[in-house]
Amino acid sequence: MFIPKSSFEVLEDTKPDDVSLPAFIVSMTRGFLARMDPIVVLPPEFESVESLLQAMPVRTLSGKPGLLATGQLGDRVLQDLPDLTDQVEKYRDNLPVMNALYRDYSFLASAFLLEPCHMRFIKGEPYGLGRSLLPAQLSRPIVRCAELAGFKPFMEYAGSYALFNYRLQNPDMGLEYSNLRLIRAFEHGLDPTSSEAGFVLVHVDMVKNSGPLVHGTMSCLQALDNADGVSSQQQRKAFNEGMRSIVNAMHKVNGVMETMWMKSKPRSYTSFRTFIFGITSQSMFPDGVVYEGVNEGKPLSFRGESGANDTMIPLMDNFLQVQMPDTPLTEILRDFRDYRPSNHRQFLVEVKKSSEELGVKDFALAIGIERNSSLTDEDVDLVKESRRLWLQALNQVRDFRWRHWCFAREYILKQTSHPTATGGSPIVTWLPNQLQAIMEEMMEISNSVGARSGPMELGPESQDTMDLVERQSQTLSKEVEKYCRERGVGVSAH
Repeated sequence: MFIPKSSFEVLEDTKPDDVSLPAFIVSMTRGFLARMDPIVVLPPEFESVESLLQAMPVRTLSGKPGLLATGQLGDRVLQDLPDLTDQVEKYRDNLPVMNALYRDYSFLASAFLLEPCHMRFIKGEPYGLGRSLLPAQLSRPIVRCAELAGFKPFMEYAGSYALFNYRLQNPDMGLEYSNLRLIRAFEHGLDPTSSEAGFVLVHVDMVKNSGPLVHGTMSCLQALDNADGVSSQQQRKAFNEGMRSIVNAMHKVNGVMETMWMKSKPRSYTSFRTFIFGITSQSMFPDGVVYEGVNEGKPLSFRGESGANDTMIPLMDNFLQVQMPDTPLTEILRDFRDYRPSNHRQFLVEVKKSSEELGVKDFALAIGIERNSSLTDEDVDLVKESRRLWLQALNQVRDFRWRHWCFAREYILKQTSHPTATGGSPIVTWLPNQLQAIMEEMMEISNSVGARSGPMELGPESQDTMDLVERQSQTLSKEVEKYCRERGVGVSAH
């Protein structure tokens, strides 16, 4: 199925056995998950990589201490790991295998670079400096794998750390949370009850609901594109049905997101977080990292793994045409767009373009339509329903971003003084930049459509929502001001 006004195809059949296609292609069924469940075991040529990864976690699958428990990973990499770049070439036409190789080399690279910081952290010391040279036996293969699989040569959220890092304990049970296990871990994550496993697998469980989100988005776009021979009421009913799918999918995503509190404890997060920091804007890598044998010896810099690289909320921002403030913080948001699968990046661009060309927001809100004397009561009710659903979709994005801010507050701000998040954004001010934007958008739309009073008011649920938005906006401003004051950060810091 093609996005209207575009040649971009969204898969209806994920073609899980087609190894010539990238692992990550947007589909109506699996949404932003890979087309197939991730590859668990590497080809035999990479036995040395496999054995290192199994021996690496602070607590291995057997329960015994691994290399990162004693700071021995770096030495083992240098002593025992050959440069297998030539072996990578054998699998260049098998893109799911290439994605698995990229995942595994990125785990080794991050562990190697950040191991010294972890050893200081467990002694209660500041992170200090990471290793500034990635040796050739890691740098050359990760660069080649990333190039072939369509990623940057550093750990990313979708292609490596989260969405291509789960296995099914029982294939017949599918993606039920209790059936999910991590393939790779840094700390205690091979134990499914650990906070590290919970942190990653809750993300997988959330994205499991992205198929209906994609389907609803496509339905809305098609309703506006297929106007020929369809009455205005039929068109609006089809649009509203698509919006209902979006709201329901986001409601499920938010419900799963709420389970993070129990499955990954705030006090445990900082102990495995060390390994998912990036290079960009981090004190551990003031001069970047030299990838031996790559880039003529000049240092490279990449952002770290971050849930902000997920595609669901950017899809909502683009489809709903949310206006972000023109600030340096929004520039970081734009930079994050490069750290997701190339097919996801293009999908977001095409949805934004299609939504704008079809006038989706104008159609949904139908500003001033109540002045049209030829409207029937059913026409008016359908327009009200469009407006209600549009605000509900925005409210689900607000709910997501508010919870993300609560996570940042409880898991990071109250646990560590390190000023930047794993992706290199400023912790105190970056999330509120987007959260405040969505709340302002909701207040502006509510006012412009007369949602709270008058002939087009949208009912008590809408009023309750907007009361909540106003309270949260005030609370957020106070919280950001408090943390900025405590940390000596300017409110508009970037």
